[in-house]
Amino acid sequence: MQTKQKDSALVWFRNDLRIADQNSLYTACKKHPQVYAVYCFDPRHYATTAYGFKKTEKFRAQFLIESVKQLKQNLKTKLGIDLLVFKAQPEDKIPELVEKFNITDLYSQKEWTEEEFLVYSKIKSRCGLLKAHSFFDQILYHPNDIPFSFNQIPEVFTAFRKKVEKEANVRACLPLPQKNYHQALSEHSEAIPSLEELGLHSFEPDSRTAFPFKGGEQEASKRIQDYFWKTQKLSVYKKTRNGLLGADYSSKLSAWLANGCISARKIYWEVKKYEEEIIKNESTYWLIFELLWRDFFKYISLKHGNAIFKQSGIRKEKLNWHNNPQVFEQWRQGKTAEPFVNANMIELAQTGFMSNRGRQNINSYWAKELKQDWRKGAAYLESMLVDYDVHSNWGNWMYNSGVGNDPRDRKFNIKSQANRYDASSKYQQTWLQNKLFS
Repeated sequence: MQTKQKDSALVWFRNDLRIADQNSLYTACKKHPQVYAVYCFDPRHYATTAYGFKKTEKFRAQFLIESVKQLKQNLKTKLGIDLLVFKAQPEDKIPELVEKFNITDLYSQKEWTEEEFLVYSKIKSRCGLLKAHSFFDQILYHPNDIPFSFNQIPEVFTAFRKKVEKEANVRACLPLPQKNYHQALSEHSEAIPSLEELGLHSFEPDSRTAFPFKGGEQEASKRIQDYFWKTQKLSVYKKTRNGLLGADYSSKLSAWLANGCISARKIYWEVKKYEEEIIKNESTYWLIFELLWRDFFKYISLKHGNAIFKQSGIRKEKLNWHNNPQVFEQWRQGKTAEPFVNANMIELAQTGFMSNRGRQNINSYWAKELKQDWRKGAAYLESMLVDYDVHSNWGNWMYNSGVGNDPRDRKFNIKSQANRYDASSKYQQTWLQNKLFS
């Protein structure tokens, strides 16, 4: 029987599915003699949205399942902590665990977007005496270290980047916790659910995918090892990052970052090590530059709150948006007038992944050419993308739809983009020769 401690902590894992450089886990293990861990597959995340498609589709869910499996294994083998897993709403399950194990303190990654924060608030209200601790652990530059308060965050990325680069430092990574708990809690936990148990369909990976990777902390480390140290593709990242085919035109670290299988700090310091031991050039800088873009959208959402989900965006632009279901289906199925858009949409539907170049083009086409409600497009990519990150996805969609942080309000010339980045039409031929949709 499990011995109850008077000073027990519960680490609630969300989008921070790792044990290395993990502030909640590290602090809980440092301060408490007994530490429990939990992950909840929230049924609301797999329900059908008001737009008629799943909030989380199979590709993202599969990567998440793989990430949770590795987290469970790592916690058990390296720290002796049994990860309790449930298919349940966290605000229902966590109060039960607090009572069952006499939990005094709850540790989690800080989330501030509406849905995530509401769940956190409900847990706190249902567990009156529980002490809750949350950490800004998904950002490269900690809020206490940047030269702005949240309401002073610049609206233009370049102004944000230059000041942060000049005046802020990235913190060192935290070590692994030292304690070993020897827990045996399987009787209290459910099994990690399958795709089918989440109401989704199983699938075979498409051989054409540019993202042939699995979720999990070790998989993230393997990718760093391969892309940085084995092939040294990092040295040419800036030249190849606008590619469209193959696994190595970009780092592909975004999915592990989105799920917290690796921290932005870890990537940053690995780049710095690479610069010392291999080469320091525009490409190595550019990977950090992209991490700064990621930070920028997180800080924009901290500044503007729910405005990032509103039709008028953070610019409060009252534009004339349409909502035509037939136009959406044509866009989703890759049946528009633009082959380059179609190829990207079919790749997304078949693999759950799309290049950064593709994302900008299909967004611009949806919002600027078709003039359809940008939020529906953003919600569809939320459903499909294996590397979905709430701040990057909605921030980029605002940016490319004319309601966000683009001071020039650019509109992509799709044909020109296709000619520039797919001059041989190899990418379009790859995805259009066997159309996914009849």
